[in-house]
Amino acid sequence: MTMAAVDAGEERLRRWRLVLGGDEADGTGCALSGRDAAMDAALGALYGKGNGGKPGRDRSAGLGASAPSVARWLGDIRTYFPSSVVQVMQRDAIDRLGLSALLLEPEMLEAVEADVHLVGTLLSLNKAMPETTRETARAVVRKVVEDLEKKLATRTRATLTGALDRSARISRPRHHDIDWNRTIAANLKHYLPEYRTVVPERLIGYGRASQSVKKEVVLCIDQSGSMAASVVYASVFGAVLASMRSIATRLVVFDTAVVDLTDQLDDPVDVLFGTQLGGGTDINRALAYCQSQITRPADTVVVLISDLYEGGIRDEMLKRVAAMKASGVQFVALLALSDEGAPAYDREHAAALAALGAPAFACTPDLFPEVMAAAIEKRPLPIPDAG
Repeated sequence: MTMAAVDAGEERLRRWRLVLGGDEADGTGCALSGRDAAMDAALGALYGKGNGGKPGRDRSAGLGASAPSVARWLGDIRTYFPSSVVQVMQRDAIDRLGLSALLLEPEMLEAVEADVHLVGTLLSLNKAMPETTRETARAVVRKVVEDLEKKLATRTRATLTGALDRSARISRPRHHDIDWNRTIAANLKHYLPEYRTVVPERLIGYGRASQSVKKEVVLCIDQSGSMAASVVYASVFGAVLASMRSIATRLVVFDTAVVDLTDQLDDPVDVLFGTQLGGGTDINRALAYCQSQITRPADTVVVLISDLYEGGIRDEMLKRVAAMKASGVQFVALLALSDEGAPAYDREHAAALAALGAPAFACTPDLFPEVMAAAIEKRPLPIPDAG
């Protein structure tokens, strides 16, 4: 056997040992030391016996209840694992070990790896957060929001600017407003071979540049607990849309009450801390408010982001959607706006919306600009394959 084969075999045993845990090496015959032993201890503190692990495993005594031990553990996992793995382990620790309350301590917040899910957890703790923790929490949330804006803003603006320009095309343009590519494509049947040219019978042009509002967008966001990641992404996109002069953006969050956060859109962190995750759901009441704010139906896009579990009046909710669509409003229903896929949702309500011509589907942040562009141009939405 070659040395390479021996090394590969030992590496497989090492990885299995880290997966299986146990002081007796769980039959692998591989003992751990140094960095590997420290990694095993960090894994065992979270996934070991007594912390939801499978019977028969014996990793370590767990994280305990004290903030110092958890802070040390957070430091360990950031040392031994990449950021993506750290984020998963943090979420597991919060879910499996009930560590949410410890996030109310500033020292703990400074030790965690910030991501969308952590922001959702912090927002759910907002009302219980002491003033000594609030500024630290805002700093953590702001870092995540700024990272998301850097990632999403440029493409969103470019995609929607193009959609707005295309939707504003006119049929009798001035010479410098002619869209020559589309004009030629639309008139190819009028090609004259003897002159080797196209004689356009119909000119297609761009709308004249204008700083006036071309479209109105209403983001209507369910702030129930299961929608935490969607609330974070929607707030960031809301701020990006609000920064575009040609789009008038309104942001509304709801549970059983309705709160209009439009005046805070210049700072998505303020928007997020203005939400209250959890509670019931009254979609009908939220849509009634949104409907009352629409002044230009043919130029308005309403985006409902909800798992569709309606605590209000179901038939009235559906009637409002039908009325908005009949008036010319482009209505978009998103079950989620996150990378996690669709959560549990009310399938009966989703089917009813689809029957009205408003299919409900989960949307990733990367796809959202394309969905909005399609809505602005009044063309079919790019619904992802459910498979």
